[in-house]
Amino acid sequence: MAAVGSFLFITIDCLEPATLASFWAQVLDTEVDTAMDDGRFVFLKGSDTLPVVCFQRVPEVKAVKGRTHLDLSVTDLAAATKRIQELGGSWPEETERKLEGFVWRTLADPEGNEFDIALA
Repeated sequence: MAAVGSFLFITIDCLEPATLASFWAQVLDTEVDTAMDDGRFVFLKGSDTLPVVCFQRVPEVKAVKGRTHLDLSVTDLAAATKRIQELGGSWPEETERKLEGFVWRTLADPEGNEFDIALA
């Protein structure tokens, strides 16, 4: 059976697309690529190892835990956590989780969107 569609980009709803795009560009070591509709949509440059990420302005603040999140591979959890916090992110629960040799932490970007960092 043929696919219904193909992957285009990941979209993250937020209050301040330019600010959040800048944070994520630094976390993912990429660049802010383009903005559309007077900054309502801001895109990060994708690559072979990184899908295009879009930040879309919405009027409401994040109110509950997201049902979808990003998982990032890192080589040092402590160093990655520190750098993310320096960039404006947070580690709300300050808990490190382990499951069958997999170790990760759940962090949040400046608008509270959760994501995980895990040992590569």
